[in-house]
Amino acid sequence: MQSPLPVRDGVNATRLRLPGEGPWTTAMDYMMHRWGHIDPQGIEDRFDAGEIVGEGGIPLDRRTKLEDHTFIWYYRSLPPETRIPVEISILHQDHHLLVVDKPHFLPTTPGGTYIQESALVRLRNQLSLPDLIPMHRLDRMTAGVLLLSTNPETRGNYQVLFEKRQVQKEYECVSAAEPAAGHPAVDFPVVVRNRMTKSRSYLLAEVIEGEPNAETRIERLETFDGGTSAGAAGTRAPGTPAVGATAAETNPARLARYRLEPHSGKTHQLRVHMASLGLGIVNDSFYPDLLDKAPDDYSKPLQLLARGIRFVDPISKKPVEYRSKLNLSEAAQAPR
Repeated sequence: MQSPLPVRDGVNATRLRLPGEGPWTTAMDYMMHRWGHIDPQGIEDRFDAGEIVGEGGIPLDRRTKLEDHTFIWYYRSLPPETRIPVEISILHQDHHLLVVDKPHFLPTTPGGTYIQESALVRLRNQLSLPDLIPMHRLDRMTAGVLLLSTNPETRGNYQVLFEKRQVQKEYECVSAAEPAAGHPAVDFPVVVRNRMTKSRSYLLAEVIEGEPNAETRIERLETFDGGTSAGAAGTRAPGTPAVGATAAETNPARLARYRLEPHSGKTHQLRVHMASLGLGIVNDSFYPDLLDKAPDDYSKPLQLLARGIRFVDPISKKPVEYRSKLNLSEAAQAPR
């Protein structure tokens, strides 16, 4: 459903569905029930100023009956955010698409504590493109190629490509060169298939019994000495605790750079599949071990990069490929 309010400061208006019945006489009564304990005066002021609207942009006031509207829209009051010290690079832009290199630590879309500090909102404001919409998502901790639609009229053409899995994605990661103790040796290239699930109430994705719904082809590209400052979760020496670190930082290890080709798009799929081989990705605080939450360490990004994306462009009918210009820091700095 199209919002009657335009994008403001790069952020969409919030849509709220009003209940069909209940002990509330007016729409304002209901909003007071939901959020009156936070800012009752602010809610009253918004109704008085006509800043809360229904379908067609009709302003609501304090007397608007609950049953008069099914949906209402309004702008949230956003707290100030600390800028994340990373920058987005533009790889390609035309009348239909924007392709960028999203850096580590920056979420793709606004949510939670990250609103202005998301790739989408930054780009909308930077390029004056209020209709910009991402065609897919990258995890906040993953860097690399991100494809966005700039044109609502042709957006559906590109959405169909993703829905029909006609887009090929390629990732790179840095992990241990050999599996952790207790895991068998791996004969590369290897294809990992399993059934994954992730509930909204649980932080981690899980592998469960059942028909596979996630598949990744994994190829080892090169190995190198990780030195004493790098390592992969799951490569700790026996008896070494994982407290406060995502890698075996006191245990020099041989590392490797891998190419990952997902044939499905489950949440955290690549991280789970690498960890399942005993090759947890360097600086992964989720897999194989969930570490205590800590402030972002910008010197230790997750070593996972969306290297490339390719497809037949539905407008030009020609094959296109976009490649990241970023490099994984552990691979770029490592001695060979």
